[in-house]
Amino acid sequence: MALSKKPVTGMKDILPEEMQIRDYVISVIKETYGRFGFTSIEAPCVENIANLSNRQGGENEKLIFKILKRGEKLNVEAAETEEDVVDSGLRYDLTVPLVRFYSNNAAQLPTPFKALQMGNVWRAERPQRGRYRQFMQCDIDILGEASNLAEIELILATTTTLGKLGFKNFQIRINERRILKAMAAYSGFPEESYDGVFITLDKMDKIGLEGVEKELLEDGFEKGCVDKYLSLFKGLSEAKDGVRYLAETLGEFLEPEVEQSLQEIIASVRATKSSDFEIVFDATLVRGMSYYTGTIFEIAMPEFGGSCGGGGRYDKMVGKFTGSDVPACGFSIGFERIILLLMESGFKVPVRPKQVAYLIEKGVGGDELCGVIAKAQKARQDGTKVLVARMNKNKKFQKEQLIKEGYEEFEEFYKNPLKQ
Repeated sequence: MALSKKPVTGMKDILPEEMQIRDYVISVIKETYGRFGFTSIEAPCVENIANLSNRQGGENEKLIFKILKRGEKLNVEAAETEEDVVDSGLRYDLTVPLVRFYSNNAAQLPTPFKALQMGNVWRAERPQRGRYRQFMQCDIDILGEASNLAEIELILATTTTLGKLGFKNFQIRINERRILKAMAAYSGFPEESYDGVFITLDKMDKIGLEGVEKELLEDGFEKGCVDKYLSLFKGLSEAKDGVRYLAETLGEFLEPEVEQSLQEIIASVRATKSSDFEIVFDATLVRGMSYYTGTIFEIAMPEFGGSCGGGGRYDKMVGKFTGSDVPACGFSIGFERIILLLMESGFKVPVRPKQVAYLIEKGVGGDELCGVIAKAQKARQDGTKVLVARMNKNKKFQKEQLIKEGYEEFEEFYKNPLKQ
């Protein structure tokens, strides 16, 4: 029987053309995030199944690729439950591994800790355009910063990166989980039903206000609660400042600092952004992960027709590992969707300038030195990157170091022209 040459469903081979774009995008991401003070880390792709199934990952917990126990620990015949045969799984995102990583290594990390992670994750879901079962995620997170400086830095770093990749006219949609809860409480929904209400609200962009109303009523909620809830969104559509409108309407149901913090984030980002995008308050934004505790945000790109990344604040998650809460906030770029959009637009990796090193022997000076520098200046004007440097005694080691920096060619200039 012939072996299958096709990749497993939901996974793909990456050809050289796409790989060049991926490598370029990764380099832009790392360079840009590095300028914002984020440090690269790496955690294992396999996690303890209890960590992955802690009721924090929302619908993603239903999509875990689970791993059987190995060797003598695997006893299928005696197994009565899944726990008897499964002890680990492939990570479905980078947040759970990060929190475990931080909890295990906090004593060796600075505060606040700004982490950059890039790596594959796995979800057993139905493949579709821009969505695979194995895909790369790119996350930045700030742990140990309780103020909204974390949100501002995360949004600016992410949007600066997208701008450098040529994206513009996109939106950062922003909301607050405490606003979502305050709106539900104000409307009279019982607290234990909030998650169900939010799941329905999350469909607003697909089914509209009338669809949300119909579904909430079908779920058995009182008409008075539903009417009061929907009146908030009708008021929002007429309000010039949605955050202020809700703060005034919700009154004691919403802590005053929530409005102040959200307004400050929006104003700060608008005043200091370096890319072409808009940040907009969206009271219908929910985000599926139940670990979010405060600010939440998403990247909306018109050309994709959906979200191309998102994140938020998850201040209670570290405490589940250590017993002591640590403020945390993160933002994830939809890496695969970004690559898809670049590929479909015919994106070409910018040509890197040729890099040449001119190594000059000690003793070369006067007109000879001016001649070398003039030659370098001419090459630079023609688009070549030229390094002019004195030749070290250990020329071989000097070249090895320059090769690591990307220099491809070398020209050597000696006091005695016969040595050239």
